[in-house]
Amino acid sequence: MCLRLCLFLLFPIAISSVTTTDTDLPAFREAPAFRNGRECFKTVWSPEDRTHNPSIIHIAMTLDAIYLRGSVAGVFSVLQHASCPENVVFHFIATQRHSADLRRIISSTFPYLTFQIYHFDPNLVRSKISSSIRRALDQPLNYARIYLADLLSASVRRVIYFDSDLVVVDDVAKLWGIELGRHVVGAPEYCHANFTHYFTSRFWSSQGYKSALKGRKPCYFNTGVMVIDLGRWREGRYTVKLETWMRIQKRHRIYELGSLPPFLLVFAGDVEPVEHRWNQHGLGGDNLEGLCRNLHPGPVSLLHWSGKGKPWLRLDSRRPCPLDSLWAPYDLLRYSPLISDS
Repeated sequence: MCLRLCLFLLFPIAISSVTTTDTDLPAFREAPAFRNGRECFKTVWSPEDRTHNPSIIHIAMTLDAIYLRGSVAGVFSVLQHASCPENVVFHFIATQRHSADLRRIISSTFPYLTFQIYHFDPNLVRSKISSSIRRALDQPLNYARIYLADLLSASVRRVIYFDSDLVVVDDVAKLWGIELGRHVVGAPEYCHANFTHYFTSRFWSSQGYKSALKGRKPCYFNTGVMVIDLGRWREGRYTVKLETWMRIQKRHRIYELGSLPPFLLVFAGDVEPVEHRWNQHGLGGDNLEGLCRNLHPGPVSLLHWSGKGKPWLRLDSRRPCPLDSLWAPYDLLRYSPLISDS
């Protein structure tokens, strides 16, 4: 394992430059082929499938030019640690811009990967988005997670949603296998949160608005890692419920932080708790400065650079945080030597 990882680190940034494609998207090295273990039940998924196959793990991520390097690292990390990597199907959500090039990049980087790319129309949410404390949080694709039940095939009854700034260091089948019970969403929860920080004074001064949280435990959860029962989501019309709060926000400014508050208003206190090891989040620091942070106490299955600081940007600037070195082995970015080795 060490030899495989070390080979990917033999491209020192100091004597190289980033290779790009004709469209200025970065180019990536081809990932190794990861094969199923003997215990795996080999299966094949097709978008035309009409029945749910419990042997297949479905993972959804967004795909765009800005976070492409992070998405590729995330996919690589999932496959490397999966016990049955050939049974993992990726569902990428992307806008029309660069969609053909993104498909080509994923295909060439992961030739053996089963994946589908879905077109997300930014106009679906553009009129519902209001500015937040960080511009990246205002991008339409940041809200695509709300529409997974509409975008994915009805045969996909469950999906794991991953942000594009994380790496998995454990077998994703363990996360996939959690029991959701009656819940629609499963995620690591942090209860006894102070919700006053997430909503404005206008929200708290309205009896109608704040009553939405009445009788519910104040449990925060990060929406960058979620296990979602798409069947229950569709039946409960949760997309409509989230959109309702987005429209209220647009008119009355009841919160400041992107796509998270609507999820808290709809799901807080009604989430199936997942072990905290599955979202060691906040490694990108806060949303303003992106300062270095340490790991939370306890075991780690997933490292998440939520916040302003992204590991690839800090590594390229040669001002990395200590934990960014844990992301680097999954970076498949292709570099071109500036100095000839002859």
